[in-house]
Amino acid sequence: MNVGITCYPTVGGSGAVAAELGKQLARRGHAVHFVSYRLPFRLDEFTGNLFFHEVDVTSYSLFEYPPHELALAAKMAEVSREGRLDVLHVHYAIPHAITGFLAQQMLGKEAPRLVTTLHGTDITLVGQDRSFFEITRFGILRSDGVSAVSEFLRRMTAEEFDIKNRIEVIPNFVDLSLYDRRSVPERSAFAPSGEKILLHVSNFRPVKRVFDVVRILERVAREVPAVLLMVGEGPERASAQALARRLGVQDRVRFLGRHDRIEEIMLLADVFLLPSELESFGLSALEAMAAGVPVVGSDAGGLPEVVRHAETGFLLPVGDIEGMAARTIEILKDDEHQRCLGQAGRARAGSLFNPDRIVTQYERLYERVLAQA
Repeated sequence: MNVGITCYPTVGGSGAVAAELGKQLARRGHAVHFVSYRLPFRLDEFTGNLFFHEVDVTSYSLFEYPPHELALAAKMAEVSREGRLDVLHVHYAIPHAITGFLAQQMLGKEAPRLVTTLHGTDITLVGQDRSFFEITRFGILRSDGVSAVSEFLRRMTAEEFDIKNRIEVIPNFVDLSLYDRRSVPERSAFAPSGEKILLHVSNFRPVKRVFDVVRILERVAREVPAVLLMVGEGPERASAQALARRLGVQDRVRFLGRHDRIEEIMLLADVFLLPSELESFGLSALEAMAAGVPVVGSDAGGLPEVVRHAETGFLLPVGDIEGMAARTIEILKDDEHQRCLGQAGRARAGSLFNPDRIVTQYERLYERVLAQA
């Protein structure tokens, strides 16, 4: 099968999943063509049947903003024609379902089938903006196949956008082989006195509630020697650093910036913190589970579909800083409890969210939309 994939190449769950999916499909013998304005950040390997096509956006003085979406649609059509694509798989309804639809219109009867995967922000944030609502709904309805990464997101999409068409739930996946507990990195660089290590990974946007993460660390450190590693970049990073100074824990918090190989840092953690306002899935929580790390987070959105409360971690109401800190302390003070939670999380990640299981679901979705042609 010849498959085209378009995603945002920047750091984030959708780009990571799209890149990993492309690599898995290529290993299965499919020809995979990525179309984007930059190489996706997890696309770190190439074989004879995996290709990258860069979108070249030209600036003209006539345009106040470069017409990226038009250039992307044209490139998608070009790659579809030259690569004889069977399927165009786009990640995010806006703008990629729309650019995919435009590419189909340009190609006519030669067009590949369009599959759209909804990851969250395109529905929970962008799509809720009234100026984007109609075009988001249009992109979903004009797709030949649609998937969502959680039942929560599928239900929200159907209700908010009045979608009667079938939306299939295909969750994100993780490769356990990347998280080998036998090769845990040296902890002393981050915890020189043997402190426990808390970890948070995100894009530092308001929905991630990074201030809660810092406040949890401050409460935990009163009872357990601990440090906090904050991985990622985003608009609230500087404010989180300022809060750490105000709370007097700046020496216990390390802001590490962007890391492409997150598994190396995940293996260092004793507890992973994810107190988000909303998670459509919670890929970082799944990655923590794959590393055998208990998760303490919010009982919100799709996260309960990933993390089993009291089995692989703990989920509490959004904003319950005291409760999350108490559960974190409980884990850190009991090595056996921490080990059991971590083992259960890794087992759950391996059984329900492994690449073989999930990539097969995508292949079946492709086959169904092709059978409709």
